[in-house]
Amino acid sequence: MELRPLGNTGIFVSPIALGCWPIAGLTSPGVNDADSIATIRACFDLGINHLDTAYSYGRDGESEQLIRQALGPRRREMVIATKGGLHWDDEGRQARDASPATLRRQCETSLRRLGTDYVDLLYLHAPDPKVPVGESAAALRRLMEEGKTRCVGASNLTVAQLEEFAAACPLAAFQPPYNMLQRQIEADTLPWCRARGVAVLVYWPLLKGLLAGRLGRDETFANDSRRKYPMFQGEEYQKNLDFVDVLRGIAARSGRTVAQLVLNWTIHQPGITAALCGAKRPEQIRETAQAAGWRLSEEQMAEIEAALAQRGVPSVRAPV
Repeated sequence: MELRPLGNTGIFVSPIALGCWPIAGLTSPGVNDADSIATIRACFDLGINHLDTAYSYGRDGESEQLIRQALGPRRREMVIATKGGLHWDDEGRQARDASPATLRRQCETSLRRLGTDYVDLLYLHAPDPKVPVGESAAALRRLMEEGKTRCVGASNLTVAQLEEFAAACPLAAFQPPYNMLQRQIEADTLPWCRARGVAVLVYWPLLKGLLAGRLGRDETFANDSRRKYPMFQGEEYQKNLDFVDVLRGIAARSGRTVAQLVLNWTIHQPGITAALCGAKRPEQIRETAQAAGWRLSEEQMAEIEAALAQRGVPSVRAPV
């Protein structure tokens, strides 16, 4: 698998990365440690060298601890990213705290869980309304200067917040949501990153499974967090599945799965460095790994863009 530069850091990552939220087990029924470890280890054979986790992936850092078990002495073969600034409160709700003291404590805890003395990339997971973004960024810069991370990134920030962050700390990477049906970053944050050489690694490339081509029209999403999102409800959901049916036809003609088609489109959008793909079993990451190493034709890309325009989601790109 090809490797792409992570901004201007000298670090290179695969365009398909393993997102390690599912193995934490918080929203994934049927997850187990044996499958999770096997999924991480499968990345070695697939050419995937980037693992993305976070302090808050699990009630007690299950995701980071499983990475430690899976990698063992091969840790340095992987580019590991983790995040700080979010945690689970006593009532089981996700809470924000991006104060310098908390970011330091979470980083040091993450390093112990991962069994390493540094991570390759440390993100601010989300802005804290009680803490200036520049203050959080300065704290991450100090951790980088101490060698606890090779570089620093930010997730879920606006352009104004990215400006404030970059003024206080060198910004190597930005992590936003992005997929065929959610293209808002094309208008502002993506051009901002491209102009400054900031890597963009996107989450939700398959939109919580909606763009993977496996959901049925009668899905109810009972006891599933997806039920609270409009794109999984009523007429909106049916229209989205109509769009997926168009993708299914294009994928079939090219000998690919819908997920592979969607991910290939994603990683070849200008300015996108990598797509973070969740998996909890080896066969899942084996499928998504095959989204790299080839490229949709111009005709196929045009057909997809036409289907997106008909769905009401045209490109919103701004000049770089």
